[in-house]
Amino acid sequence: MEHLRHDDPTQIGPYTVLAAVDGLHERRRTPDRRYLARSADGRRTVIVCVPRPGADPALWSAETESARRLSLPGFAPVTEADGSATPPWCAIPYVPVLPLPAALAAHGGPLPEAFVRALGAALASVLAVAHAQGVTHAGLSPAAVLLGTDGPRLACFGAVRAAGPDGAQRDGAPGLDPGCLPPEQAQGGLPRPLGDVYGLGAVLSYASTGHTVPERDELPASLRAPVTACLSRDAARRPSAADLAAALLPPTDPTAPGHAGAVPVPTVLDGAHRPAGTTGSPPFPLPAPLVAALARQSAGVLAAQLPVRRAEVRLP
Repeated sequence: MEHLRHDDPTQIGPYTVLAAVDGLHERRRTPDRRYLARSADGRRTVIVCVPRPGADPALWSAETESARRLSLPGFAPVTEADGSATPPWCAIPYVPVLPLPAALAAHGGPLPEAFVRALGAALASVLAVAHAQGVTHAGLSPAAVLLGTDGPRLACFGAVRAAGPDGAQRDGAPGLDPGCLPPEQAQGGLPRPLGDVYGLGAVLSYASTGHTVPERDELPASLRAPVTACLSRDAARRPSAADLAAALLPPTDPTAPGHAGAVPVPTVLDGAHRPAGTTGSPPFPLPAPLVAALARQSAGVLAAQLPVRRAEVRLP
């Protein structure tokens, strides 16, 4: 949770704003302004999003409405939207999550190599399911990755499309992380699945090095080849999301639970830490500092109080 600034809204639609999701530095590369907010009766807490100042509200609302109609595993579900409001807004049900930049801050730097591989396998599996249904996310960046105890979610759906119509230059558009923007989309190309793969490569680079444009030797050894392939400027040389997921999965262990001939050994992590509906990605425990940060966030949200509105006093 981040403190509100003087230029932040206090009310968005039916929701009272409690705190900002992103810190001041992260907001510069986040396509939405995101806030923790609560309904007046206190029963619903959400992450509510509005477009950045200067964004095209019609394009933003069109992508929000598309996201609301989607039901894809691993995509943050947009359950409410109002494109006719000023500004337009949408809402995602609140669960404790950390945007990837906040996760690195909580960890004190880049995340462990094994965790980044597991994160990459999970997100690649999410994208593979979406691509198989003809859906391109078009908004992969560190800010779009939300980490929770039940696995990662992808937000910021359609950020590239909302930044400008096909054929329009998007390079330098506010809210788009230039290190995550595929070259063909920067020049106005139609967002396609292999552009998502480029964005995922930049996300994995960020998670493992702290920035989206790595020197090859900076990347951990086991991530060097797959991330470099994702970040190829030639889209045809990038792997598909399904192939990337397979490359990032750990080698099959003949003694592992679920392998033919193995004795299943259930653990508290079985079925956890993977996006719902994506059975190809193994469960992965969050690093301890991230679990602690999520616990602090959850406690802060529970303790947050709606501002008391003073009753209007009528003078006789």
